Amino acid sequence: MLAPYLPILLLFLLALGFATFSVVIAPYVGPHRYNKAKLDFYECGIEPTPQPIGPQRFPIKYFLTAMLFIVFDIETIFLYPYAVSNKALGLFGLVEIILFIVTVFVAYAYVWRRGGLDWD
Repeated sequence: MLAPYLPILLLFLLALGFATFSVVIAPYVGPHRYNKAKLDFYECGIEPTPQPIGPQRFPIKYFLTAMLFIVFDIETIFLYPYAVSNKALGLFGLVEIILFIVTVFVAYAYVWRRGGLDWD
C-alpha cells in the first residue's frame, strides 16, 4: 500500500542526510582565513559607519532597501498568477489588479520620497 511513496521517502532521507552531512563537515573542511572585512557588519551595500558602543542603529536606507525588495517580491507573486489567468477573471480581475498596482505604487513612491533609491 505504501510502496508508491517509497521513492519520495528515500529522496527525503537522502536530502536530510546530505544536509546533515554538509552542516557537520563544513567547519572541518572550510577555509579558516578570517580578516576584519569578513567579520564586519554588512548593511545591504551600504558601507558600515563606526557606531558608538551600545545599541547600534542602522541607517534608514537599510530598511528602505528591505522594504523595496519585499514590495517587488509581493508584486511578482501576485502579478504572475493574474497574467496566467487574466481571461478567466474578466473585468473584475482587471479592476482588482489595477487597485493592487496602485497600492504597490504608493509603497514605491514612499521609498522613492524617503531616498531609498539614491545610492551614495
